Amino acid sequence: MAGPGPVAIMRAMTAVSMMTVEMTLPDVTECWILDQRCFTDGEAYDRDTFRDLLGSHGVIAFKAVAGGSRMVGFVIGLVEADGTGHVVVLGVAPEWRRQGIARELMRQAENGFRRRGVTTLHLEVRTTNAAARQLYEELGYAVAGRRLAYYSNGDDGYLMVKTS
Repeated sequence: MAGPGPVAIMRAMTAVSMMTVEMTLPDVTECWILDQRCFTDGEAYDRDTFRDLLGSHGVIAFKAVAGGSRMVGFVIGLVEADGTGHVVVLGVAPEWRRQGIARELMRQAENGFRRRGVTTLHLEVRTTNAAARQLYEELGYAVAGRRLAYYSNGDDGYLMVKTS
């Protein structure tokens, strides 16, 4: 299994170095700020939630860093008590979307779960987020159910599951 590493991304006709690395507690504030930009629909987490997630024993967390230092994406998952993996949140800065960053972050998260012996993963995605749903389907996730009024604004969510 390949670990986190550099990936070349073409951005505005210039190659930009982007790498994925594990995210830790010192990244809480930067992750929280990026989350506010990623989820402007009211679903952004508060700083304490990120602190709790990143401080959890079963956390799987990676960040995408561009230009050597700026976080442009992140994924956080948890190994749950029943041994399944839950991808809690995946976010990519709006100006960095559709460049493969979310796919690479998911690959790293899935590898992290596998290293912990997790074979079943699940996540929720807003039913109206066709781009995210397509990404997850391409990664092998399938809709396993619908969560009515799952989001704070009343939108439904799809429960998506992948077994490897």
